Amino acid sequence: MAVPKRRTSTTVTRKRRTHFKLQLPGMTTCDNCGETKLAHHICKSCGQYKGKEIISE
Repeated sequence: MAVPKRRTSTTVTRKRRTHFKLQLPGMTTCDNCGETKLAHHICKSCGQYKGKEIISE
């Protein structure tokens, strides 16, 4: 079984982990009310999607 000859330094570990970060979801503005919403989702405030009313208030 392979065993590391030397301890992995903190710098090497942190350089490897630079890509382990949270990604923000794709946010867009609603065409009807102007609120921010998730892309390809129904607007939570007005209930419209692509100019059509999906959820009536």
